[in-house]
Amino acid sequence: MHYLCPSATLKEGHSRAFTLDGTQLFGVRRNGTVYLYRNSCPHRGISLNWDQDQFLDASGTLIQCAHHGAQFIIDSGECITGPCAGEWLEALGCQEDSQGVWLTE
Repeated sequence: MHYLCPSATLKEGHSRAFTLDGTQLFGVRRNGTVYLYRNSCPHRGISLNWDQDQFLDASGTLIQCAHHGAQFIIDSGECITGPCAGEWLEALGCQEDSQGVWLTE
C-alpha cells in the first residue's frame, strides 16, 4: 500500500491530484467515499485536469476532461459524453483509514 494524503485534505465534493513513482493519479470524494483513478483520458491518453487539483465539472458532480470536455461518472469512471463515450477511466484500489487515504495496488 502507498500512502497518499490525510483524509481531511480531500474534502467532500472535491478532487486532488497525486504523483506516485512517476504515475499521475487523482482522487475524488463523493458521498463520503474516495474514488481513485489514473489521470489519463481514454480518448487521447492525456491528463484530465484543468489545474493542479481541478478534475470536476462546474457542478462538481462529474469528472471532466479539460481538453475535449468528456464527462465521467465519479462512482464508476464511465464516460457518458464526449469522444470516448462508453469507455472508462482506469480505477485504482483505494482504502481509507484513520491515517488517511491509501493506494492499495
